[in-house]
Amino acid sequence: MKTILSLKFDEAKEFFLRNENYCNIGLPPYFNFEELLIKISKELKGNNYTSIKTENPNFLENINHKLLHNKNGKYEWRPFELIHPVLYVSLVNKITNYKNWKEIKKRFGFIRGRSVVCCISLPVVSESKQSDKAEQITNWWKKIEQKSLELSLDYDYIYHTDVSNCYGSIYTHSIPWAVHGKEISKKNHSSKLVGNNIDEHIRAMSYGQTNGIPQGSILMDFIAEMVLNYADLLLSKKIENQFDKDDYKIIRYRDDYRIFVNNPMIADTLIKKLSEVLMTLGLKLHTNKTTNFNNVIEGSIKSDKIEWLMSKRSTTTVQKQMLVLHAFSQKFPCSGTLIKELQNILKRINKKTSTKKSLDKFIERENLMVLISICTDIAYHNPNTYPLAAAILSKLFSLTDNKSDLLCVIEKVINKISKIPHTGHMQIWLQRSILKIEDIDSSYFTEDICKLVKGEKVELWNNEWLPKRKYVNAIFNKVSIIDKDEMDNLDIVIDDNEVFLYLHSL
Repeated sequence: MKTILSLKFDEAKEFFLRNENYCNIGLPPYFNFEELLIKISKELKGNNYTSIKTENPNFLENINHKLLHNKNGKYEWRPFELIHPVLYVSLVNKITNYKNWKEIKKRFGFIRGRSVVCCISLPVVSESKQSDKAEQITNWWKKIEQKSLELSLDYDYIYHTDVSNCYGSIYTHSIPWAVHGKEISKKNHSSKLVGNNIDEHIRAMSYGQTNGIPQGSILMDFIAEMVLNYADLLLSKKIENQFDKDDYKIIRYRDDYRIFVNNPMIADTLIKKLSEVLMTLGLKLHTNKTTNFNNVIEGSIKSDKIEWLMSKRSTTTVQKQMLVLHAFSQKFPCSGTLIKELQNILKRINKKTSTKKSLDKFIERENLMVLISICTDIAYHNPNTYPLAAAILSKLFSLTDNKSDLLCVIEKVINKISKIPHTGHMQIWLQRSILKIEDIDSSYFTEDICKLVKGEKVELWNNEWLPKRKYVNAIFNKVSIIDKDEMDNLDIVIDDNEVFLYLHSL
């Protein structure tokens, strides 16, 4: 599978400037940032943002646009960030500069040759009709789940652990350590090393803060990999010559680790050493998520997937299928299985309403209001289902003949979802589900991105630091991130391709 490190410097730049890589959190198709990024790129001409700034963005808040996403339907949430386009393009310019890109690739190669950790989470480049994101998921399935099952022939135990709040905890000064080595970085702290430039850019996005990197783009996934790759090297040095190479196997996917051993004491030592390494980088392991199994097959498959496979049953109606899934979601909230089975429900509804005869039978057997209620409650408690839940709701809304009943149930759905704090991401998808329905009260949609869809003038990013008379500032007024043609051509019902991660289910 082709990773980003196989690209040449100019190919890497083009890759990072793609719309789906600038923002990889999943938005409706009428959001497109690529034209804005390309125009800014042409204006910067490969230069740094410092060549055009009036003020230092380090001293200004809200440089990036934060899109709040609820994690559990309650009080836990994370900010996805749309990085300021000028800073984003500037950082891409620095990283994909011919000399810098060569140095970064060389560093990854150096660490890979000395690391005891098998990393399989580098951003991948799709060579098929699937999106880069779909290819990434396929990569996880093949090289994490399937490889883990194979390793049951060699090992008796599997341990799982991960980094707590990884992106929010990364110490930005550790980035130059990762790219150049700590000793070189310390001696050249004020120099123009590419690692220092990355550090400088991220602090400019974050009010000068040195803790945390923005989440929500492939570029930041790649920078996180730099730091985690460095942690792999430090761990390798720390345990050098302590064990035979066949005594253990470590596989890492982003900040998730799987450790395979035959002797539990070796695993305990490895996790202790890993924790010590991460601590030097401002990171720590998530103790509540550190688990172990004395059967590798059992521990290689996520518990939600095993549970679903064991309890899977055929159902005669969509309502019964949704009720079964609802009960499952209460036991395994925000699971990957939940996403996959919602895809299957959406496919089933589409199939059962594809002809006039089958539609009439569907309406006769199913209670649309009940289906809407169940779907809404699943979304309420499982924020990772927002796009798929919105797709199902849009389909069910379209089947409701009585306009007054439709407006009433939409209002109830909105009122239900509005009880959850930090729902900017859901607002975007709920807005999409009712985009083509007239007479809807849109006052609920307070997220700035939703306001842009409504035609309101909103500044997503803080541009106070940019020179007023420079053309780069005018680009924000001339280029819209809303593709009106795409929006006008959308159907009333959310299409499968708008929300499905795969072209086919694994």
